[in-house]
Amino acid sequence: MGGAIHASAGVVVSWEPAQIRVADVAILRVRGLADSAVVEGSVGPRPVTFVRDRQGYAALVGFDIELIAGRQPWRVEIREPGQATRSLSGVVPVGRREFPVQRLTLPTPMVDLDPETERRAVGEIETLRRLYRTITPERLWRGSFARPIAGDEAGTGFGSRRIINGQRRSPHGGADYAVARGTPVTSVNAGRVALVAEHFFPGRLVIVDHGLGLYTLYFHLEEARVEIGQRVALGQILGTVGSTGRATGPHLHFGVQVGPARVDPERLLALTLSD
Repeated sequence: MGGAIHASAGVVVSWEPAQIRVADVAILRVRGLADSAVVEGSVGPRPVTFVRDRQGYAALVGFDIELIAGRQPWRVEIREPGQATRSLSGVVPVGRREFPVQRLTLPTPMVDLDPETERRAVGEIETLRRLYRTITPERLWRGSFARPIAGDEAGTGFGSRRIINGQRRSPHGGADYAVARGTPVTSVNAGRVALVAEHFFPGRLVIVDHGLGLYTLYFHLEEARVEIGQRVALGQILGTVGSTGRATGPHLHFGVQVGPARVDPERLLALTLSD
């Protein structure tokens, strides 16, 4: 079942996985309710959206890569026909996670940007932030998520505290798959293409909206084979691996956003999700 954290009058609230760390993506579950129930809630300062599945009601929750470990408050409100609204609350412990330090040397123009390039990069970052704040109110994915690249080797580098040309930078928010140029990149689940663009840092990119605030990111592509607004299925080719943008060689940077939270892609792939 996962970690049961609250039980009241036949309603059980639990987390999967049972132990959560910084940068995890987790499922907040509510069981024991009728199909007619309306469930709303929040974790920390942000609301979460519940959907009905075979086990009850579930919400995906992201714990950002730079979240301070500790106890995060949660709240669930339940409305059922003919009954008063019920409110359940508690805290979920979020454990620490240590990340490696990665030192990189890149050409100076890729690090110390001229004013025009700096304005471009800042504008592109804000475009992505606005996108991640956009919540599609329906679930577009079905079942568990699959790898974006064929094979079985895990992505690397997520969370690395990067020092580039001696300058400390933001942590690396994705998992890197170092594979040959031209390798197909596939959608990890069903969704809708939210963005196809070419940005300074990520290079040629595709972003897929899976609904309910969940986005997957595919950076440094050689080419994109989808268009904005296109519906895509699990395993559908989105593009091919390249080295566009700020990249030291061909690889896929695969990222996951749950709302504004940057989470470990491998944790999303490890979740067991049902329809």
